[in-house]
Amino acid sequence: MNKELEHQFVTELEENQNIVHKVCTLYTNNREAHNDLFQEITIQLWKAYPKFRGESKFSTWMYRVALNTAITLYRKSRRRIDTQDYDSVIYKIKADEYDPTEEQQLKLMYDAIRQLSDIDKALVFLYLENKDYAEISDTLGITEVNARVKMNRVKNKLRTILNP
Repeated sequence: MNKELEHQFVTELEENQNIVHKVCTLYTNNREAHNDLFQEITIQLWKAYPKFRGESKFSTWMYRVALNTAITLYRKSRRRIDTQDYDSVIYKIKADEYDPTEEQQLKLMYDAIRQLSDIDKALVFLYLENKDYAEISDTLGITEVNARVKMNRVKNKLRTILNP
């Protein structure tokens, strides 16, 4: 990868890193696992970046890679996420501190979302990111109608979890 492309990647990643933090929060339960998953998603984004053709927004592509990486790793091992060596990356990514426990209500919501299936977690995440159903369907690879129906079902599940 040439230096210009590397610089472009680092800039895009730093501007959109909260996407990765939010995905990590959905699929992990502690700080160490969060950091490990963040690192693994960053590596997968780095590896895939030369193939990014710009047919969608960088953030949409980033959502897809981050969610696919998290789901794949989550399914492989729910106890510990194995990661790859990060030192081979030329640029060191400046990571902003992110504290997922700042607000108790947010913690309760994340706990409820963690009880959902993998696809439902991804759906809620994109919905909470104010993505429209067209972008949600594109990111998850489902129809727009299916995204709407699933979202209504997920909302009902979350109501039941949060208000038993």
